[in-house]
Amino acid sequence: MRTQVVIVGGGPSGLLLSQLLYTRGIDSIVLERKTRDYVLGRIRAGVLEQGMMNLMAEAGVDARMRSEGIPHHGTLLAHNDTLFRIDFTKHTGTPVMVYGQTEVTRDLYDARAVWGGLTEFEVDGVEIHDFDRDAPFVTYHVRGGARRIDCDFVAGCDGFHGVSRASIPKTVRREYEKIYPFGWFGVLSETPPVAEELIYANSDRGFALCSMRNPQLSRYYIQCSISDKPEAWSDDTFWSELKRRIPCQHADQLVTGPSIEKSIAPLRSFVTEPMRWGRLFLCGDAAHIVPPTGAKGLNTAASDVHYLFEGLTRHYIDKDDKGLARYSEKALARVWKAERFSWWFSSIMHRFPDQSDFDLKMQRAELDVLRTSDAAQKALAENYVGLPY
Repeated sequence: MRTQVVIVGGGPSGLLLSQLLYTRGIDSIVLERKTRDYVLGRIRAGVLEQGMMNLMAEAGVDARMRSEGIPHHGTLLAHNDTLFRIDFTKHTGTPVMVYGQTEVTRDLYDARAVWGGLTEFEVDGVEIHDFDRDAPFVTYHVRGGARRIDCDFVAGCDGFHGVSRASIPKTVRREYEKIYPFGWFGVLSETPPVAEELIYANSDRGFALCSMRNPQLSRYYIQCSISDKPEAWSDDTFWSELKRRIPCQHADQLVTGPSIEKSIAPLRSFVTEPMRWGRLFLCGDAAHIVPPTGAKGLNTAASDVHYLFEGLTRHYIDKDDKGLARYSEKALARVWKAERFSWWFSSIMHRFPDQSDFDLKMQRAELDVLRTSDAAQKALAENYVGLPY
């Protein structure tokens, strides 16, 4: 087979890139190691920046998001029972959209089916060849048979453990990483959200987050030990602990119910440089990971897609390679700002095992500055709704 762009990874970033390329008449094939049902079964964050929303509109897949998504014009921050609001619209004129990543992926797969985009599922043994030359190709196995695709470019959208980043020589890559000494224990429940907007809570017992997927589906998180196991937490134990970490006014209103999904996510900050080597380009988790505080993971992947789509469009339509040449530089400039925000937001909202009394006082002072300073609130709002591309 031959195509213009091989996209390794059939998650939202790979699908979005393929859909955008389709709107410009640029051919692509997507390779995914799991099944479609498996990809759609993954529960992920659901806060979309304006840039992500604009890309979905450009790709022609925003109709359901516009009708079913929940615009959020602010968010709530709490320290024990002290609660205040950051007004996104006041400070930036821009809301975010609560719309689950699973739904984004579903919309992209549905659109793909309409135009007949080729996706190879359950592929194994993917190898990327000659991407440092002018004629790269990708080999893999599917349904017991060996396949080869010749192409012009390869987009690595296959996540932290995928083959794409590992294909770049170690002598070329430089990796930066911070491992946080705790995780997030998350519960999904068919219950109404406790508040109309997200609540980020810093309590003496640790961090908590109250979020939602829709008016009858809530997602809650609490900071936990990285050694914890989801099965060790009963539903009653989780709800009791969550109530202890959020303001009393919301704890009293919390509607509890059976969990329909439980998971523990470790927290990590990670960036690899460069994000391009030859004709191989890394996107999303293949190149960088942020802590979930502030919902930057999918949105930072979207900005990568924007820069790569822009570069590929200029290459094929305008015969101009400047966008591709600067892809890594431009993507990383925004990535590091998102990393900074997620690191900073995590540092003021969580309890760290080695925090001194001084550290706790500084954390409290940081939250007081946010509560009382318009300038501090504006800076948080600008980063939360998404920096410009």
